[in-house]
Amino acid sequence: MEQRGRLVVAATTLIRSSGTRAPAVLGTVHNELDGVPTLEVALRLDSVPVPQPLDLPLPAEIDADGRAVWRLPSTPAHARHADPDTDPAEQELRAALAHVDTLECEHQELKNELAETNTGVLAMYVESEERDEQLRRAHAVIFRELEDALRPPAPEVPGLEFGVRYQPAEADSPTGGDLYDWFLLPDGTLHVTVVDAVGHGVVCTRTAVTVSHTLRTLALEGHPLDVLIRRTSEINPGLMATVLLARLDPRTGELRLANGGHPRALLVRGDGSETAYLPVDGRGVGFPKPGSAGIREERLHSGDVLLLYTDGLIESRGGEDQGETRLITAAQRHHRAPANTMTADIVRDMHDIVRHRDDTLILALRYLPPASGHPGL
Repeated sequence: MEQRGRLVVAATTLIRSSGTRAPAVLGTVHNELDGVPTLEVALRLDSVPVPQPLDLPLPAEIDADGRAVWRLPSTPAHARHADPDTDPAEQELRAALAHVDTLECEHQELKNELAETNTGVLAMYVESEERDEQLRRAHAVIFRELEDALRPPAPEVPGLEFGVRYQPAEADSPTGGDLYDWFLLPDGTLHVTVVDAVGHGVVCTRTAVTVSHTLRTLALEGHPLDVLIRRTSEINPGLMATVLLARLDPRTGELRLANGGHPRALLVRGDGSETAYLPVDGRGVGFPKPGSAGIREERLHSGDVLLLYTDGLIESRGGEDQGETRLITAAQRHHRAPANTMTADIVRDMHDIVRHRDDTLILALRYLPPASGHPGL
């Protein structure tokens, strides 16, 4: 019985290593000399394992037909008289080998089904990733079109060079609540609006658009600069946003600023002699007692640059005071670059370390009156 047990284990091992699905064949051969029957078990292999397992509990012979063959002496008590087809021991061995065959076939079928399932799951995953990528590309196109629609191109004004840089807090919310508007009034004065709606993401875009359009309408209707923020708040109850307004006469360089709770503008002199903030007190749209407390007046000279921005630029590390100091350094470093390059360089410097993500917007207006003889004008 011990030898027959080793036979079952050896056959099982070969079935697994070769991947065969053919059943084991059990038969009896008689020795030509003494006629003693020998039990022969043959297993046809689909592929001969190379190398063959060396730890088989009962080694097999591999014949020319690619079969693994085991030969065992028949049960001594029945060596001459027992019928292999009715001998209980032989029947038990047949049953054991048949059971092994069944189990191995079921095992192989399960492996095949699992492989097919895994292949199907992988195909579904790849297809899902492809669909997600297509959606991401489609969303990117939509977002770019939406952003272009919300961010107007710079007007063509002799004597002025414009630069703008916008960077959203989140890649999947490229519009955000930081918007700007710039246009010429009927008298030729440039009007600039910077709006920062309270909150983040696309949800704030509606607030920023409404505030920006209201300010444009009021400005074109001729309302004074110092009442625009208050009137916008009255027209749009429930909306909250900080606002910075600038009026620049490109013929004279005269600048007027109104502020509703927004970060103050920064003026960089073209000759590098001075970099200074231009503070104006006030409260934003939707805040208690909204409006600009006054109007700040300055005069720009040839080469001067005016920077208007939102708080995401100076608060990426958390502290507004530290951010304003760093902004002065960055503005001085890049103030001679073209306006668009300057804004991009400043954002890169200010966001070298970002601890607090927020929508970021910066506008640059360089004053280059034709009378200055500046190249290209």
